[in-house]
Amino acid sequence: MADSFLCRLESRSVVEVAGPEASDFLDRMITQNTEVADGRSAAFGALLTPQGKIISDFLVVRQENGGFLLDAPAAGAAELRKRLTMFKLRAKVTIDAAPLVVYAGTGTPPAGGLVATDPRHPDLGWRLYAPEGAVATNADEAVWQGHRVALGVPEAGADLPLLDAFPHDLAMDSLHGINFDKGCYVGQEVVSRMRYRGTARRRPVMLSADRDLPPAGTEILVGGRVAGHLGSASGPRGVAVLRLDRVQEAMTTGETITVDGLPVSVALPAWADYGWPETPKPETSKPDD
Repeated sequence: MADSFLCRLESRSVVEVAGPEASDFLDRMITQNTEVADGRSAAFGALLTPQGKIISDFLVVRQENGGFLLDAPAAGAAELRKRLTMFKLRAKVTIDAAPLVVYAGTGTPPAGGLVATDPRHPDLGWRLYAPEGAVATNADEAVWQGHRVALGVPEAGADLPLLDAFPHDLAMDSLHGINFDKGCYVGQEVVSRMRYRGTARRRPVMLSADRDLPPAGTEILVGGRVAGHLGSASGPRGVAVLRLDRVQEAMTTGETITVDGLPVSVALPAWADYGWPETPKPETSKPDD
């Protein structure tokens, strides 16, 4: 988007993890190291179930007092606090809902709050955390969502239900959300196995049509069969998480891909470091000796 904007994200909530052991505690729990949140840039990470499913993804923002803000989907914020509290045990941390709201924007951020760059994509902009009404906005959340969709950046909850997605499904490995060299965290074995065995089949793709796409959750059909559901949509563009092998097969054979009867084109995001599955070479018979 050429013009800068600033909007409040009603879909986000802030969880504060504070105390002298906040960093060590989070490092044992989440997919990214807190040291990545350096005061200028946020870190991107998630809390997983032992089975490797996303309880919530979030941006991790360092505070001057040594604590952290977790910028998470509002729909999963209560469950995030509950799960972190379950793992707290005797750690010297506090876990609370923060009395702050989330603003997002591009261009130069205003004064009046804690600012951190979104680490997932260089064009996503920044986040600002402040009390309600602390800064003046010039756009609504639909502008931000359209900006995100145009870049093809997925989000848990918006593009796949929470507790129904592995980090690889939402390309967290490509969007700086997983540290494969850090110590153990909840769900690490599953995430590492998916990486080293190459078993991640579902990946984010971008959809485009010649008119506005229907609402999120609409079935995506490939050759008349359900292949998934539309995630976020903004005008004629959208994001979905689909099995790449099935989409590639449809494009190779010329099968129509539709959303509510509307034909759509499918492409990988420009930032994707994953590709379409390699097509196995046909077996050839050996010549007679």
